[in-house]
Amino acid sequence: MMTVIPRQTAATAGLRPDLKELIALRGQARRLDLAPRGRVLATRSGGHLSRFRGRGMEFDESRVYQPGDDPRNMDWRVTARAGTPHVKLFREERERPVWLLVDQGVSMRFGTRVAFKSVIAAQAAALLGWAAVDRGDRVGGLVFDETRHLERRPAARGAGLLPLLDRLTAAPGEPGGNGHGSIVAAAEHLTRLIRPGSLVAVISDFADIRLEHSGWLAQLAAGSELLLILVHDALESEAPPPGRYPVADGARQAPLAEARTGILDLTSARLRDAYRGHFQRRLETLQRLAQRDRAHLLRLATHEPVGPALARGLGARFGAGVAGAPR
Repeated sequence: MMTVIPRQTAATAGLRPDLKELIALRGQARRLDLAPRGRVLATRSGGHLSRFRGRGMEFDESRVYQPGDDPRNMDWRVTARAGTPHVKLFREERERPVWLLVDQGVSMRFGTRVAFKSVIAAQAAALLGWAAVDRGDRVGGLVFDETRHLERRPAARGAGLLPLLDRLTAAPGEPGGNGHGSIVAAAEHLTRLIRPGSLVAVISDFADIRLEHSGWLAQLAAGSELLLILVHDALESEAPPPGRYPVADGARQAPLAEARTGILDLTSARLRDAYRGHFQRRLETLQRLAQRDRAHLLRLATHEPVGPALARGLGARFGAGVAGAPR
């Protein structure tokens, strides 16, 4: 008989993240590369190079002096070498807003090894958030489930991140709140808040992703760098041995889309092929959307350490394909 409860015995291990543990992940976050893939355009002073030229900390180039140029910017070495007056140009440094969209919905509260998908998503959000804070970025985002959500605008030095981490450790609320029922609904809300020059990380199992309802992805990617982080359990990508498995989330419907009646029937080869095809179609849809919107897609599995998988995936942002997939 299959169980969806991780094997750890601690009360919160694998079921719900602990705030102290999420804060402690700051040490691992230093290994993550969140450097922009190109020069970014943002709106505040900070640690990233913008397309604005002005008085900044990063030298860009020298050019011939023009009337009106500030004499304090004279490049005397180039002037002496060229025989004509030259001035230095700088690229002004800017902050980059980082937005974390973290799915904690009912389909995320599932796992057969080590941890629920919701816990892996929380750990990934913490690692990305701390990596951004340590770079001097402003961090904010949206954490949601089907009963409630918490939204924070990007703020410096962890002021925007810590409330999100605290929310990630909370149990689901009572039905009838102000939650979002799907990643699509939450993302459509977020599109009204994000400005060009941001880094947007969407962390979800993308259980309800559809090509025909994917305009939100294009909106998030417009003028920003977009990370799509697919969190999945090994049981979703590979079928267990043939059999009939009772599956539930502890109160409501089964978290696996194929188990409509609470019984996952994998007794025949046809049913097992259909089961594997469900996850493969989801992955192929995400790959097509990532290619269409120039997003970077990586995978996190519930049985793999999150930090190393994120580091591999972020290190491959300049490459192609799906990063962070289990070996």
